[in-house]
Amino acid sequence: MTAKLDYRWHLRQVMATRGMFATTDLIGPLAQRGIGLSSSQVYRLVVERPERLSLKVLMALLDILDCSVDELIEPVAAGPAKKTRTARGGAGGSGVGTCGRSVPGSPRDDGASRRCVHRPGRGRGGGGDRGRSSC
Repeated sequence: MTAKLDYRWHLRQVMATRGMFATTDLIGPLAQRGIGLSSSQVYRLVVERPERLSLKVLMALLDILDCSVDELIEPVAAGPAKKTRTARGGAGGSGVGTCGRSVPGSPRDDGASRRCVHRPGRGRGGGGDRGRSSC
């Protein structure tokens, strides 16, 4: 049986060792290398662990920071699977809300739904629907 692998993302630490403390410090250097990312995309790249990363972005980061892949990505043994929490009354990660509409960002999201309407103040009524569902 092979060991399951995971990884740690050290972009923020590598940036700090290079004197780059703001996430926006990467926007210009990335743009100079043909990588156009918004400030929110760069923020997520720095503070969150990316699940997908284009090789062009990775190569640009290595060039900007003058570092190796080993400094940015640390392979580690995967821990036990974490249980995911579900919203109250939700369908437990099936991608379908209690009303039968697909939940945004889920594998079943066809783009037609916008928000789960069973959470008060978060329906399509702009927050003023006082807990009523629009189903």
